[in-house]
Amino acid sequence: MSRRKFSRPLGKRRYKQLFVISAEGIVTEPGYFSMFNDDTTVLKVSIVKNKGSAPGKVLKQMEGFLKNCPLSAKDEAWIVVDKDRWSDTQLGALYSWSITNKQYGLAVSNPKFEFWLLLHFEDGADIQSSQSCSDKLFHHLPDYDKAIQPNKLKPYINEAIVRAEMKDQPLCHDWPRNTGTTVYRLVKSIIAGSL
Repeated sequence: MSRRKFSRPLGKRRYKQLFVISAEGIVTEPGYFSMFNDDTTVLKVSIVKNKGSAPGKVLKQMEGFLKNCPLSAKDEAWIVVDKDRWSDTQLGALYSWSITNKQYGLAVSNPKFEFWLLLHFEDGADIQSSQSCSDKLFHHLPDYDKAIQPNKLKPYINEAIVRAEMKDQPLCHDWPRNTGTTVYRLVKSIIAGSL
């Protein structure tokens, strides 16, 4: 009597939750968010490769990605940018996109993404410019050169979230007009997705 071989069709592994992130930075932000990738089928953070840092280009890259790879029910798509030199009109276009779908989000750091990194170590008091933000961050990460060293940041993520939430009072609905960041909202969502 011959034995039957049972097999199942092979396909791509699908994560329970996918986070698609389009950021204006091509080194720091992708490096930071990639540390959340899970080798299991629980969570996947996918960074959209951008060809420009202007808010409109970041949005266009995200829209192109979503056209070719639609989100599943639990997935989220986030745009991550700095306030830097961008106008309220430019950021307003990103905010308008983010409220068109409950699976979309916008995370803005004022003055720049490094402010979020700084919050891993301190409350970021007295930050008045991008330069003062960089100067303070160098006190904690003397070798910082835009590349992320996850082992130096990961232990302090919860502290960064608490500090960012304290600065986000009253809760901003679009983006911080003063020094602050809404990146913590994305990070909280990623952490919740990994549980």
